[in-house]
Amino acid sequence: MSGSQSRGLFATAFLLLAIGWTGLYFLVATTLPTVGPRWLFFFLLIIAVTGTALPFVWLLHKRFGPAPSAVLLRQALWVALFASLGVWLQINRALTLSLALLLGIGFILVEWFLRLLERSVWRPNR
Repeated sequence: MSGSQSRGLFATAFLLLAIGWTGLYFLVATTLPTVGPRWLFFFLLIIAVTGTALPFVWLLHKRFGPAPSAVLLRQALWVALFASLGVWLQINRALTLSLALLLGIGFILVEWFLRLLERSVWRPNR
């Protein structure tokens, strides 16, 4: 990944961090947990956790093997979806350690299959 792609990725991460965590703070501080703000909470949580996870995903790929920016963003979104799903399940106390592990393994397998599919696509002239 070149320097300009890294700068763009970190700018995206910072923008997502700022919008997500600031929005979550104001949402939690000023509203009651009715239906509309609850959906907004999950939306902002996904944005915030995606922005938080993006630099860590980039660091892992810098250490273990390069990946395109779209893959990094998708993997950060998987982390955010896992966190949001965990919070949603915890609202009614349905989240257990075994369920969290199964969900994590499921997300890892889906990402592994997607990466396998991306590698297997025939691209002439490359």
